Amino acid sequence: MKKIINNPSNVVADMIEGLVLAHPDYVRKSENGNILIRKDAPIKGKVGLVSGGGSGHEPSHAGYIGYGMLDAAVCGEVFTSPTPDQVYEAIKEVNGGNGVLLIIKNYTGDVMNFEMAKEMAEMDGINVDFVVVNDDVAVEDSLYTAGRRGIAGTVFVHKIAGAKASKGASLESVKEVANKVISNVRSMGMALSPCIVPAAGKPNFTLENDEIEIGMGIHGEPGTHKEKISTASDITTHLVNKILDDIDIKENEEVAAMVNGLGSTPLMELYIANKTVNEILTSKRIKIHKTFVGEYMTSLEMAGYSVSILKLDSELKELLDAKSDTLGLKIF
Repeated sequence: MKKIINNPSNVVADMIEGLVLAHPDYVRKSENGNILIRKDAPIKGKVGLVSGGGSGHEPSHAGYIGYGMLDAAVCGEVFTSPTPDQVYEAIKEVNGGNGVLLIIKNYTGDVMNFEMAKEMAEMDGINVDFVVVNDDVAVEDSLYTAGRRGIAGTVFVHKIAGAKASKGASLESVKEVANKVISNVRSMGMALSPCIVPAAGKPNFTLENDEIEIGMGIHGEPGTHKEKISTASDITTHLVNKILDDIDIKENEEVAAMVNGLGSTPLMELYIANKTVNEILTSKRIKIHKTFVGEYMTSLEMAGYSVSILKLDSELKELLDAKSDTLGLKIF
């Protein structure tokens, strides 16, 4: 294993310390564990937004802390759910009196621990609700989930729910728009190579030199099948067609598209994939309102990418376009 780390047991703590040192105007570390909090939180009267999960997906989720997106990110160990106590502390620190919404990716440990934290906070009189993101069309059930996995489409939930919360909306309204995004976003990915979890010290799956995995999860969970590597156009066409088979998007309707790198895929290759995404949507007379290409939800150093498509209406379009300012990453 070759990684730029110190002790494999301390990678998350070291990362958090370095992140706070780089972005002190945006974020602070909680005194109660590996929890990152928006610098000016809690904000009186604003619904607090908390997300998180296992680390290793940076910039998700800490990279989306800031104006117009998240108020806190709870950082579990690499690919491991944070504890209920950590999530509970995050809820308390961002509670501005108008409630807190938890945005959870659909993995069994995350759902269980975030729900337990919700119950703990409610015993303190804090109004807490949650949504569960399940945008991955590749696999219905797996060892890690009941139902579909949550992957890069989660970033659209952060952005749009965050914009709604910034307008002073109620917890009920913020949850409603978050669920609207979840109902209208679909994703699917693929992998060319595995990643290495520092504590394990070895790849989390294997592929032959000429082999790829279609539908791979962001923790290295199996996809739908392995196949010989082909062209960017062929691979992307397969992903996009699977997405479009799963959601009804009519001619002249608008979408946002995301081509998300998993950690080791050059931007050159992501833009090549995006060319095919654009060609397919344009051929179907689907209007592309906005396109995002880059690393939004990674998987350590895994090579590969995912495609996400969000069907827009006037409300989602306005909130997607709303100003945000997160950790200096300036991705939106």
